[in-house]
Amino acid sequence: MITALTGPDAVRVQERPEPVPESHQVLIDVEYAGVTFPDVLQTRGEYQRRPDLPFTPGWEVSGVVRADAGDLRAGDRVAAMPVTGGLAESVAVDRHMVFPLPDGLPFDKAAALPLNYLTAHFALTRRAQLTRGETVLVHGAGGGLGSAACQLAAAYGARVIAVVSTPEKEEVARRAGAHDAVPVDGFRDAVGRLTGGRGVDVVVDPVGGDRFTDSLRSLAREGRLLVLGFTGGEIPTVTVNRLLLTNTSVLGVASAEFWSDEPGHPARQWRDLVPLIGSGAIDPPLGPVFPLEDAAAAIRELDERRAVGRVLVRAR
Repeated sequence: MITALTGPDAVRVQERPEPVPESHQVLIDVEYAGVTFPDVLQTRGEYQRRPDLPFTPGWEVSGVVRADAGDLRAGDRVAAMPVTGGLAESVAVDRHMVFPLPDGLPFDKAAALPLNYLTAHFALTRRAQLTRGETVLVHGAGGGLGSAACQLAAAYGARVIAVVSTPEKEEVARRAGAHDAVPVDGFRDAVGRLTGGRGVDVVVDPVGGDRFTDSLRSLAREGRLLVLGFTGGEIPTVTVNRLLLTNTSVLGVASAEFWSDEPGHPARQWRDLVPLIGSGAIDPPLGPVFPLEDAAAAIRELDERRAVGRVLVRAR
């Protein structure tokens, strides 16, 4: 439970009544929960969704369906996006946010898939309209969302250039499919050298902050910059004459808001991803696993930028 908006140290483990699913929900016994950057933001009240205190964080889980619900049967293995409530032994999730697992996919990998991979899929396919042969620059490429973007862009036939801050995160990005990696400092010049001065077609940016302007300047003609968040802390501004002169675009990627308006869309996205999961093109890099009683430490791992690979919490 997030008990105060003072950061990860205000997360407490408490006994609460078991959730009672509504008619449109599925009750899931959680095996693993993925820890995401929105969880970090919610511990400080800095995310756009602000449930009343106290509340249980947790955007994504894997587990087993407790009771028949629609076309799902008790015992079905699933991944799900509850948005809140996932860091618990059981959670009730809206049916359109529950996805059947392919045979053989382990629960730990499954918990690392829903939020980041569906967000990256939405960003690259719907917002950027990525095509084979284009070049994609990915910021935060060693993190959960960044590595997901690297894998999907590579799977769709793009050349991927990763922006990384440490050798360990470069290794994660390359394992995720990045063809090249450049350091944060001086990334614009490095991109220019790698592309022969042309620039990239798409920038995936969940970071924002002071690198935003150089991201814009790294775009090729008719390039697209995808805004996915501001983990760098600062919300940048756009000098729009730059867009005019180069025929470039800045595109917002608000996947959760889109899913609220189009509840059937996540299931269609999941069906697109299943063949890539089966082929191994999608394989989330896993990091440390914490027991449920150490959920605060798991969230702190992301908050302090120590995580290499996805941070998970094991619920049982």
